[in-house]
Amino acid sequence: MKMWFVIVATGIGVGVAGAWLDVLVKWLGDLREGRCSYGFFYNQVACCSGLDPGEICTEWRTWSEWFRIHSILGQSLLQSLVYMALAVAFAGSAAILVQSYAPYAFHTGIPEIKAILGGYVLDAFLSPWTLLIKGIGLALSVASGLSLGKEGPLVHVACCMAYNLSGVFQQFRNNEAQKRKLLAAAAAAGVSVAFGSPLGGVLFGLEELETFSNENDVIWRGFVTSVIAAVSLQYVDPFGTAKLVLFQVTSGSDTWRAFELVPWLFLGVVGGVLGSLLIKLNVAAAVYRRNSVLHEWPVLEVIGVSAITAAVSYLVVFLRVQSSELVANLFQECDANKGDYHGLCNPVAMWRNIFLLLLTAVVKIGLTAWTFGMMVPAGIFLPTIAIGASLGRAVGLLTQGLYRAHPTAWVFSSCPPDPTVRCISPGFYAVVGASAMLGGVTRMTISLVVILFELTGALSHVLPIMISVMVSKWVGDAFGEGGIYSAWIAMRRYPWIPSVEYRDKGEIAAHMMKPVQELVVIENRGCTLKDLDLMMKTHQFHGFPVIQEGLLLGYVMRDKLNISLESYFTGMNASSRLERPCSFLPVRADRSETLDLSPILETSVFQLRKEVPQELVINMFQKLNLRHIVFTQSGKLTGMMTKTDVVSFLNADFPHAAALAIPPDPDSYS
Repeated sequence: MKMWFVIVATGIGVGVAGAWLDVLVKWLGDLREGRCSYGFFYNQVACCSGLDPGEICTEWRTWSEWFRIHSILGQSLLQSLVYMALAVAFAGSAAILVQSYAPYAFHTGIPEIKAILGGYVLDAFLSPWTLLIKGIGLALSVASGLSLGKEGPLVHVACCMAYNLSGVFQQFRNNEAQKRKLLAAAAAAGVSVAFGSPLGGVLFGLEELETFSNENDVIWRGFVTSVIAAVSLQYVDPFGTAKLVLFQVTSGSDTWRAFELVPWLFLGVVGGVLGSLLIKLNVAAAVYRRNSVLHEWPVLEVIGVSAITAAVSYLVVFLRVQSSELVANLFQECDANKGDYHGLCNPVAMWRNIFLLLLTAVVKIGLTAWTFGMMVPAGIFLPTIAIGASLGRAVGLLTQGLYRAHPTAWVFSSCPPDPTVRCISPGFYAVVGASAMLGGVTRMTISLVVILFELTGALSHVLPIMISVMVSKWVGDAFGEGGIYSAWIAMRRYPWIPSVEYRDKGEIAAHMMKPVQELVVIENRGCTLKDLDLMMKTHQFHGFPVIQEGLLLGYVMRDKLNISLESYFTGMNASSRLERPCSFLPVRADRSETLDLSPILETSVFQLRKEVPQELVINMFQKLNLRHIVFTQSGKLTGMMTKTDVVSFLNADFPHAAALAIPPDPDSYS
């Protein structure tokens, strides 16, 4: 019952928090452009509610209208000044909060969640302060207009909620396995709220977090948490639509033509190429940031980048609005009963719109590559969707323009001969472009398709989305396997092993293990407390093999050895006792002067021969979640591999592996 209480409470908490976060972001974002005449705390949608489509809203006033400035120059200067000043203020405030109170609240949090679910213990990453600062900082950073999103950080917020709720009950406090089951369910709820996609949240945990594959009870709890979070989100209804669909796709027809496969395949290729480019640019920016003076001044970096982002964005109409509003309008088809979004439906302005959309995509790629990694909460999903949607809409407009110019061409023979009748839906091309770009950056497949059709309601067009995701992943993998989260895990040297199948090409474990000559081992014969104390102070390994004349006796964990030594030294003169002999084998009664450490020795150690294939070793670490494997020959220790060694081996071809690594905590594994 306690488990279910935490799950239900987490689902409700994440749903409500996500809903009000949307409201806060919308209000702060609109505040950069104006305010409601009859209430300061109304955003533009709430201020203009109740109007018919196409009716002009007179209650919402820009800042130039509010201060009654009539000159065009004065209006432009005031609007741009307020727009940039509030952007810098919001982003700078978020950076100060993160740096001062919760350094772990920066970035997306998904790489760390993946590592924690794989066995890494990082309790500070899930603390109450991290939860509070992550939520507040996320609202400020998204509202500032920086090229980032809230989707990934909401997974972190959900896991923080589950972790802190579980701390109320004794059964979860020291049980890391139970904690990880709760965190897996909470992660699904975070995705469910972020995208309004309960089913996609469960599949995200299955595919991207790799947490549900072996335990049916975990996937069931994730499903329940995801549904409860989605129901809570819809109950609060932050968008006033009474729907979970965030970006409703409106299409004139549920059918698509065979010739459209060509531009859709093209978008898949472009998504794979640009996705790989974005990953490489982001990695390069992160490494440069760590090795430059920017590492010492993270708040100034955020302020400077937010000022540049605001200045550039204000000049381009599609960059000026929030990414969520841009995506929502790019996904919409042209409708005479609704307003034309900045001339997007004007056929005369087709080339102007294509240029602006391509410019928007290029600028966003550069801004996103730099922003994702600064000292603010930041997600990668929404800016990636915005980049892909801009490219997709541009390709859709170009295809539509070709059809209008040559309606009788054989390529368009399946379309109506009258070009005024809709045949091509540029809005759906934006959906295909978004899916391709997101697939190229994250390398997600099944969960991405489900998230997108739940996000847009475009269930009838699932097949084109699947095709674009498939092609973008193939193309992206050709430039380097692993998405952006895998790159950040490798740069931070987290002990996470991907579940991809490894092929050894005939090589054996002896070529990858650490030979016994390079290991720090405990020789049982002649061992003294002084030797153990010096070894503990000199080396920070999580455990040590224990041998006697080359024969393996077992393995002792650092934390257990540390506890035994501390309890022995407590209350006595340690310096006078360091010469006392110790043994990891049971001590006879006539050797009372020898300290018996046999109770802490693990004798059931996983052993292999060094001649086994590398593929078998990697597979065992993946499937059994082992921390170490020792290699023996006729009982004698010949080598060893730890989980960290396997991670380093798999990342050997990644040029920036461990570039952002922090000194490991000896107690950071479970």
